[in-house]
Amino acid sequence: MRRLAIPILCLMAACVPTSDNEVAGRSAPVATSLPPMKTFTSQRAGGVSRPNSQIVQDFLDLTFQMESGRPLPWLTKFEGPIKVSVTGQAPASLEGDLARLLARLRSEAGINISRATRGEEAQIIVEAIPRKTLQKAVPQAACFVVPNVNGWSEFKRNRGNGKTDWTRLSNRKKATVIIPNDVSPQEVRDCLHEEISQALGPLNDLYRLPDSIFNDDNFHTILTGFDMLILRAYYSPQLKNGMTRGQTARVLPGLLSSLNPRGNRATNAGANRTPKQWNDAITSALSLRTSQSQRASYAAKAVKIAQAQGWKDNRLAFSLFVQGRVSLATKPETAISAFVQSGNIYKQLYGASVHSAHVNTQMAAFALSSGQLEVAIRLTDESIPSARNSSNAALLATLLMIKAEALEASGRDDQARRVRLDSLGWGRYGFGSERNVRARLNEIKALAPRRVRS
Repeated sequence: MRRLAIPILCLMAACVPTSDNEVAGRSAPVATSLPPMKTFTSQRAGGVSRPNSQIVQDFLDLTFQMESGRPLPWLTKFEGPIKVSVTGQAPASLEGDLARLLARLRSEAGINISRATRGEEAQIIVEAIPRKTLQKAVPQAACFVVPNVNGWSEFKRNRGNGKTDWTRLSNRKKATVIIPNDVSPQEVRDCLHEEISQALGPLNDLYRLPDSIFNDDNFHTILTGFDMLILRAYYSPQLKNGMTRGQTARVLPGLLSSLNPRGNRATNAGANRTPKQWNDAITSALSLRTSQSQRASYAAKAVKIAQAQGWKDNRLAFSLFVQGRVSLATKPETAISAFVQSGNIYKQLYGASVHSAHVNTQMAAFALSSGQLEVAIRLTDESIPSARNSSNAALLATLLMIKAEALEASGRDDQARRVRLDSLGWGRYGFGSERNVRARLNEIKALAPRRVRS
C-alpha cells in the first residue's frame, strides 16, 4: 500500500509543473525570517453520517481487496498489544504527530497501541529515509507499508518474493512503514496516518468514500470518524484472523449496530461499484508523467464514465474537480465550468466541507487573478474553517495567502498583513522549508492585480 505523491493544489499560475514549483512574479512582501511554525494540537474526527448498511459494504470492500484489485482471502490483523518504533533520520515534527496519532487510535478506535521502549520489540516500524531513495524503489509513492520486514534494508532484500505479499498472510506480526524525512511536516504526518492505519487494518482505497482517508482523492489527510469506526470494528473481538468475507459479512451488521447505534436506520441502496476504467482514467489524469493533453483527455473520459454510470456522488464531483485542475492552463473556460459543477455537487452533498474548500481554493485563485477581489475574499472566508477543522495546513495557508493578496489589492493593508503573517505560520507546517513557503507565496502574489493608487 502506498500514499500516492499527487499534488493537491493546482493554482492558476502553478498548473504546469516546474523544477522548483515557482512562478515568476513580484516579490512577496514577507519578513526576512518567517514566523514560528503553527501546528494542530488537537484534531476533530467528526461524526459518521452514513447508515451502517452502507458501512458494512465499505468495510468488506476495504478489507478483502487490494488497491490493485487482487482479492484478499481472509481478514488479518495484529493480536495483543502493538508497539511502534521509529528508525532512520526522523524529522523533528514526527514525534509529536506520532504521539497524537497513537493517542487517537487508543481512545477512538480502542486499539492497544503505543511507542516501544528501548529494547522492546516493535510490531510496526516507522523508518524515515530520503524521498529520492524511497521513490527510486517505488516511483510516485509518497510513502508505503510492507508486511513481515524489519525496516528498509530487509524490504529491499525481500522485495518481490512471497515474504512481502499481503495476500499470503494468515495474521499480522510485523510491518514496516517507509516515510520520507525531507518533506513538509504535514506530509510526514499524513503518511503516518494513512500507512499506520493500513498496517493495522484495511488495505484498499475506495474513491466512493466521501469521509475517509482510505480514498486516493487525498481530500482527507488525517483519520476521520469513519476511519476510526472501521478500525474499532476491525479490532473488535468478534472479528478474528482467518475469517473469510462471508463470515465477516455475517458478523458486521450486529457489530456495527453496537458500535454505531446512530447508523441503525433504513437507507437506499449503497453506491454502485467503481469500474476499473474510471479508476485508470483518474490515475492517468493525475499523473505528472503524462502529457498535458493526455491528462486533459483522461479527465474528460473520467467525467463521461461518471455521467454514464449515473453517479450523483463524490465520484462525479471529483471527476469534474480533476478536469478543472488539468484544464486550467490550456482551457480556462472548461476548467471554471468544471469547478463550478464540482463545487455545486460537493456543497449539495456535504455543505461547507473540505471538499468544497479545495474547489473554492481554485475558484478564489481565479477570482483574484481576474480582479474579483470581494469574490476571492468571500470564497476564502467560506472555506478557511473547513481547512482548519480538517487539520490541513497547506490548504489553510493557501486560502489565507489568497485572502491576504485580495485584501492588499483592495487597499486594506493592515488586514492583509495580519492574514499573511497567519498564513506563513501554517505554511511552515504545510509546505516545509522556507523556500517552499516563499514559492507558494510568490505563486499567489503573481495572480494578484496591481493596485492602482490615487
